[in-house]
Order: sequence, then structure tokens, then C-alpha cells
Amino acid sequence: MRFKPSSDFWKVGIVPAPAEALLDAETLTDCASRITWLPDPGPWRYLADPFAIKRSDALHVFVEAYDYRTKHGFIERHEFGPNMEWRGKNVALARPFHLSYPFLLEQNGDVLMVPESHKAGEIALYRAHAFPDRWIREVVLLADIPAAETCLIQHQGTWWMFYTIVGAGARDQRELHIAFSERLTGPWKVHPSNPVLEDRAGARPGGTPFVGVDDKIILPVQDCSVSYGGSIRFLQFNELSPTHVACEHLPQRLTGNFAASDYADGLHTFSICGDVTLIDVKRISRSFTRHIVNLKRRAGLVRTRSSSR
Repeated sequence: MRFKPSSDFWKVGIVPAPAEALLDAETLTDCASRITWLPDPGPWRYLADPFAIKRSDALHVFVEAYDYRTKHGFIERHEFGPNMEWRGKNVALARPFHLSYPFLLEQNGDVLMVPESHKAGEIALYRAHAFPDRWIREVVLLADIPAAETCLIQHQGTWWMFYTIVGAGARDQRELHIAFSERLTGPWKVHPSNPVLEDRAGARPGGTPFVGVDDKIILPVQDCSVSYGGSIRFLQFNELSPTHVACEHLPQRLTGNFAASDYADGLHTFSICGDVTLIDVKRISRSFTRHIVNLKRRAGLVRTRSSSR
């Protein structure tokens, strides 16, 4: 039998339930029929890595928009009204290098983004100078590092950064790294125990860190033991200081089949936005058409879609 290349296709859903409720997988199943899915982006494209901000009567969902024909990702914004009616989309942020995982946070009324830009070798903070579609690269938080899936949280007066590092042997799927700072804009220090966790079954970040009922930070992480982004688990930090880290996985696990039977091959983002939670789910395609897509790209017959709005 000839080898058939596999391609991951993701779709993004808005679940009408707060994050704490969805820690129980049965709740996600109960909500499945009420999930609002972002529009299909078309052949050989997918949307993934959702994060959202509410402004007035609108929910702004920022995602990675990826095209297999260019092997390039950019940040796209989808707007929804108060009844989850889709209002349209726009390019929020595009660069010559690949962008994904548009982690969002708010501080002093400003909206900030830390997108994944490992091909640029940096973790950079962008500020919305004209929300929602004008972003300015304000400061590099960590330089000379091919980091992925960066997410941040302020807890007990300290800013904590969680990320993984892209490298040989699927390093990014099995290592968790931490940095910390007194201020969001730095200076940031990498943790002396990095990588603080090596576990392909639950180290790569996968969403919004939050504080549990016992005042411990909980980080959504991806189980990549069977396939990339196979499911979401939750990592609780029982001790987190500039010198020591102790953590454990909680028993909860979320898989794609809880939300969509036709995208049951993975779930790798769990992000929080008030009374809704954003997820993405995966189906794996094995099609020889992928060879044609690759050949056209190498022949220069496609262009980066993000170059125009």
C-alpha cells in the first residue's frame, strides 16, 4: 500500500457555557447542539487557535487562518452579534512569517495580543491601537527563541508565561517552559527548571490559564501522545515560584467527539471569554490530493491569501 499523507483540518466553535462548567466533559456533550461554528474557510484551509474579546454587543473571535496551498498562517477576526449571528471577518494581523495562536489579554482598558511567531524567533507583544484590526508590535518579551503557544497570567503580583519550544523530534509537543516577570512588558526571566515538564501526553499549552477554586493556576495543555492536539487536559500548579515548580494533571479530559462527531480526531484549544468558551476540533484527512497541493505551491502557482483583505 502506498503512503497517504495526512492533513489536519480544524474548525472553531463557540460553546455557550463558562469554562468551569466545561471541565466536565458531559457538559460539553450537552452543549454540542448549541455550539456556534465559524464558517468553513474553503478547500485546503482551516481555522484554529481561537481567542475572543467582547466589545459592546459584539464578540470578536481571533483565529489562525491557515492555507495548505501556501503553508502560511495569519490572524483573522470573525465578529458575532449578541445572538451569535456571524457579521463578517477581516484580516487582523499578517506578517511575512507564519502567525498563529493569537493569545489575547486586557490590561488597563487596552487589548493586547501575543501571537505565536516562532519562525521570527521571538515572543512579541502587540497592542490594539485601533481595535479590532490595527495592531502594533510594541515590545519583544523574549528574544532569540522559537516559542509556540505562549500564554500569560498575572497571579499574586507576578506575571507568568507558559510556552513550548519548536525543535527537532517534535520537541514542541512534549515540553513546557515557563518565564516570569514583575511587569507584563518585562524584563522576563526564564525559569531555571526549564523545561519544567516533559510529557507528550500533556505539556504543550492549549488555551487560557485560569485560577482554580483553591487559588492554584490551571493551564489547559494538549495531549499529543496519539496525535498532535489529540485532546485537552488540565495541568494544576501546586507550587509555582521563581525557583520551584510542582504540578499535576487533573482527571478531566476533553476530546473532539464530545463536540462534533465529524471532527473527532482532536481538540487542542480551550480559551475563556466570560460566559462562553472557545474550542477547536480536528478531523484528519488522508488524500492524495495533498500531493497536488504541494506541487502547485512549489511551482509558485499560489499566493498568500492574507496579502489582501
